[in-house]
Amino acid sequence: MIVYRLSKKKHKNELSGKGAEMSGGRWNSVGNAVIYTAESRALCTTEIAVHTPLGIVPKDYFLISIEIPENIKIKQCELNSLPKNWRTFPHIQSTKKVGDEFLKQNDFLVLKVPSAIIQDEFNYLINPGHKDFMKIKIKSVEPFTFEKRLFGR
Repeated sequence: MIVYRLSKKKHKNELSGKGAEMSGGRWNSVGNAVIYTAESRALCTTEIAVHTPLGIVPKDYFLISIEIPENIKIKQCELNSLPKNWRTFPHIQSTKKVGDEFLKQNDFLVLKVPSAIIQDEFNYLINPGHKDFMKIKIKSVEPFTFEKRLFGR
């Protein structure tokens, strides 16, 4: 399976989870390293767009295609197990707990979670501390230009 990630140039060849570890996110608390990826290029783009102030077009980004081997078992977060307000911003503690538990248990390399932005689409969280992490491969890294109209320009 191929998943996607958009990253600034200086981090384009890294798969460390350090950014999420430093800032936290919907599916992890500060202090827990995890790599956020998306099932499509479009979802990656949307994820960046919702976190960018209107009128600012992100520059210096690269699209990273990441291969998750087909034989890797993926844990799935079921939508019906989440509270009704799981999509809210700022992120609620219950979603952070889901990701933190996934990392703590360390039973799976990948956790499939629903996108909070696009209904019926999914993000894939990769655990850089898992024993099978070295099986994850960067397939390609290519410059990415955002469409200005997405950012109100």
